[in-house]
Amino acid sequence: MARKSGTQAPRLDAIVLDDLVAGDPETLESHDVYEGLRFEAVDLSGRDLSGIQFRECAFDDLQAHDAVLRGATFADVEIHRLNAPIFSAPRAELRSVSIDGSRLGSAELYESALSSVHISSTKLGFANLSGANLLDVLFTGCSIDELDLGSAKLNRVAFVDCTIGVLSLNHATLQSVDLRRAEISRIDGFTALAGATLSSGQVADLASSFAEHLGIRVED
Repeated sequence: MARKSGTQAPRLDAIVLDDLVAGDPETLESHDVYEGLRFEAVDLSGRDLSGIQFRECAFDDLQAHDAVLRGATFADVEIHRLNAPIFSAPRAELRSVSIDGSRLGSAELYESALSSVHISSTKLGFANLSGANLLDVLFTGCSIDELDLGSAKLNRVAFVDCTIGVLSLNHATLQSVDLRRAEISRIDGFTALAGATLSSGQVADLASSFAEHLGIRVED
């Protein structure tokens, strides 16, 4: 039977967290590995936790303003209510991760790898995912002021009931990126839209921008 063509939805792995024990945030050290822990009402603000690894962990009410999480790994992790005016985790790896009910002013995730990630009911000011790899990533009910995906690679990524102020796609590579249920005010980098799916209404709304980009004069 011929394979059905069309936009492929993100494929999210179930996160199963059983028998978690309470973790002590004071013991966390950079480049160490932590597994099977639950952290509640944790403040990691200003701490250098570069290269830290969390596996099969849960966070409830996490403050991480100006924490340094460069090269950190989050695998099979649930995060509820993450708050950080500045969230710095460049070159991080997020694999089978859910982030819910959070608020990030500036999220520095450039050159990171995101696989099977669900971000829901979250407010993002500026999200820097330039040069990142996104595979099976779902945004649900999110408000994003500016999303920078310059030079990023996206496959099976969807935005559902999201608002995006500025979407920057310069030099990005897209495959099965579903934008139909996103309200987007402006798109930079039209030439990278190949591989994205838009609704007919979105295409109509963006017609003047497409024409301007292509150098088309529109006169009645």
